Amino acid sequence: METALSLSSALSQLLVGLSRAMILFIVASGLSFILGVLRVPNVAHGSLYMIGAFAAHTIATALGGHPAGFWLAMLGAPLIVGGISLAAERLLFRHLYEREHLMLLLFTFGLALILGDLTKMVWGADYRSIVPPPFLQGSLDVLGTALPRYNLFLLLVGPAVAVALWLVSTKTRFGRIARAAAVDREMVGALGIHVSWVFAWAFVLGCVLAGLGGALVSPTISVTLGMDHTIIIEAFLIVTIGGLGNIWGALVGSLLFGVTQSLGVLLLPQFAIVFPYLAVVVILTLKPTGLLRSVW
Repeated sequence: METALSLSSALSQLLVGLSRAMILFIVASGLSFILGVLRVPNVAHGSLYMIGAFAAHTIATALGGHPAGFWLAMLGAPLIVGGISLAAERLLFRHLYEREHLMLLLFTFGLALILGDLTKMVWGADYRSIVPPPFLQGSLDVLGTALPRYNLFLLLVGPAVAVALWLVSTKTRFGRIARAAAVDREMVGALGIHVSWVFAWAFVLGCVLAGLGGALVSPTISVTLGMDHTIIIEAFLIVTIGGLGNIWGALVGSLLFGVTQSLGVLLLPQFAIVFPYLAVVVILTLKPTGLLRSVW
């Protein structure tokens, strides 16, 4: 009985870690894409993730808990975040591309503060959450262990996003132009391509992924102010250990982060939060360039 209980606990905790890894990946992949194309450390990425979560709750609530409301929230929240990011990029950000990286870092930090205050003004400080549709509620019995359906759903969404982003980056004209502009924007501009708009849509795509991550996480945690702080730190660490601009590196880094935290909960619950950061320290000590090579 004790062995079965231990196996059940291990499987359940592993699923929690993997599903959290998928959320981390979706957010970190957007950050990695922006870093790879624009060479911009977007500190406001976490704030956009938070806005995505709040926007998803607003859409789902407006439809009175109808099952379709969940799917519309998953679609509408990233689009709202995309609209906000496009406005910020066209009105402000595009004027700073030629500035030094410190200026860009300070700008995105200021943008994060502004977005945080705007979120508080619009939604307040109350805790919120979303109820998934009926077929994603409850659990499935796997090897005698009850595993939440929604967490299993996240395990499908994460790889799907990875494949979709890889296809956009490598198999589309936009992806090829974006990669070329990341290396030599002047040459791309000389070919008659409007590099400014390439950067704009690359920025929007990365931010949409942040909004999607926020929408997807809203049924699993309390949506509240401050949820952006932890995610942005973890996303930057994942991008660093995975390899700049490498989608699969971001996926591996996210899995490492999620699984090590799950192991920490099983082995030393009081120090569980330390385990992922210890893994990051070890990896960067042994391989400072990251697990996979940078593709930009």
